[in-house]
Amino acid sequence: MTRFAAGDLVQVLALRKEGHVRIPHYIRHQTGCVTEYCGTYLNPEDLAVGKTSGPAVDLYRVAFAQRLLWLDDVIPAQDTLVIEIYDHWLTPAKETDHAP
Repeated sequence: MTRFAAGDLVQVLALRKEGHVRIPHYIRHQTGCVTEYCGTYLNPEDLAVGKTSGPAVDLYRVAFAQRLLWLDDVIPAQDTLVIEIYDHWLTPAKETDHAP
């Protein structure tokens, strides 16, 4: 069973991980909406350093309102950024948090 489902609000954590990670800095601390569960995969952060026997991690597609990511830009309200994010980078968001 997965922690999140389509429609759930999530906040991206700012994990202090060294090396190459798949989460851009501009998305950390932001709130988005899960659009899809993508499956379970080995953690690419572990694979990048040769750890091939770690646990599989759930992967989600999450949508963010672009106008909330880049506040100084004039961006239409309907424009969204969709990014795939592994479960360990996500936490449930409150209904009062911003989302697309």
